[in-house]
Amino acid sequence: MRKAYAIVLAGLGAVTLTGAAVAASRDTHTMNVPLPDGSIARIEYVGNVTPKVTVNPAPLSVAFPSFGMFDRNFADMQRQIDATMREMNNVAAHPLTGASGMNGAAYGNVPAGTQSVTVVSTSNGGKTCTRTTEVTSQGAGKPPKVVTNASGDCAKTSAPPLIGNPA
Repeated sequence: MRKAYAIVLAGLGAVTLTGAAVAASRDTHTMNVPLPDGSIARIEYVGNVTPKVTVNPAPLSVAFPSFGMFDRNFADMQRQIDATMREMNNVAAHPLTGASGMNGAAYGNVPAGTQSVTVVSTSNGGKTCTRTTEVTSQGAGKPPKVVTNASGDCAKTSAPPLIGNPA
């Protein structure tokens, strides 16, 4: 009985494998369709009738704002830039009182011989101006020694140039 059962099972396995081979050898076709994003869709079909393939674009996600929002954001950024430039020009046009061309840092309490060097170079078209300021501490309670040099096409005025487009 065991031999008969084994023979029946072997026969069923052979029939199954033969059926799969016959199904695979049928009239199967493969069609490669290029998609708009550059990828390729592989379509497999059986028979002589070519399938109809339709590719529908996915709807835009909500993550993309409308182009009107870009214009509004750009106008807002431009408004902020203009306000910043106006403030910079206002500060540059009104130097600190009593600072005699220096910045607001206190040099009176640093050890004698301490130095600070500032170099500012400005270009406008074909003209370039370079200003170098060297501040050396003379010790506690004494005013610092300030040496300023200018080279290039520097204006004779001491006021710094206006920045940007004052509006």
